[in-house]
Amino acid sequence: MVRFKRNPKGPGQVIDRRGAGGSGGLVKLGAGGGGVALIVVLLLSLFGGGSDFGPLLDSLAPAGQVSQSEAPIDPENDPDADLVGFLEDVLADSQGMWVRVFDDAGLEYRPTNLVLFNGFTQSQCGGAQAQSGPHYCPIDEQVYIDLDFLELLQRQFGAAGDTAQAYILAHEVAHHVQNQLGIIEEVNRLRQSDPGRANDLSISLELQADCFAGVWLSTLRDGSSAAILEANDLQEALNAAAAVGDDAIQEQTTGRVNPETWTHGTSEQRLQWLETGFETGEPDACNTF
Repeated sequence: MVRFKRNPKGPGQVIDRRGAGGSGGLVKLGAGGGGVALIVVLLLSLFGGGSDFGPLLDSLAPAGQVSQSEAPIDPENDPDADLVGFLEDVLADSQGMWVRVFDDAGLEYRPTNLVLFNGFTQSQCGGAQAQSGPHYCPIDEQVYIDLDFLELLQRQFGAAGDTAQAYILAHEVAHHVQNQLGIIEEVNRLRQSDPGRANDLSISLELQADCFAGVWLSTLRDGSSAAILEANDLQEALNAAAAVGDDAIQEQTTGRVNPETWTHGTSEQRLQWLETGFETGEPDACNTF
């Protein structure tokens, strides 16, 4: 497992909206309701951060009633307290690395926060749903994760282990880095000027985020991170990257593979770029465009 040997020094905070009024609990969609969630996924993707796991929405439980708003989670009785603490450490540690990278380039890094929620919460990208998966909103510059969806990724798609969870969050933080560097804005401009390249540009954006996540993982090996990698940790991250390849997701969810609809890259591509970031430890090596 990824083990933190000291408290990470980086910025960012966890905003815990689980059980908060208005979250509404996990919305369970069946075949008839999937279209609405898919529209949300497509809109989020269009505006730059996007859902990284939207194609998995059809794997959620069959349609059911939306639960009423619950009371906010009591930290002392939180069954996911260890996971929340771990994600908080990953957020701080990964952003601590980006502070150093930006400093070396004469730039100032503006931190993002991690919003945890149940089912649904508001964001400036039009709302965040569990069905949208972990994602980054470039308008309010925050990362959104529903822990129920994170569990689904582990249980059904082979993204098991805490290194897999760390990779997923580091990937979303990487989108924040892309946003600050103007990469997301440029990709959106190119999408509008040349719609035929939209999917390829989206894939390049996602693969670069995988590579950036690999750069952070390399700091767990070189000692500059507050955490260390233990046996088989890297393999957990590689398994997660392979599990969320467009081809793997389509094969498991629909039984068919359609390259024309790919937006995140194949399992092989995601593995390749995560490994590139890890082996080089250099963001400059992550030119996927």
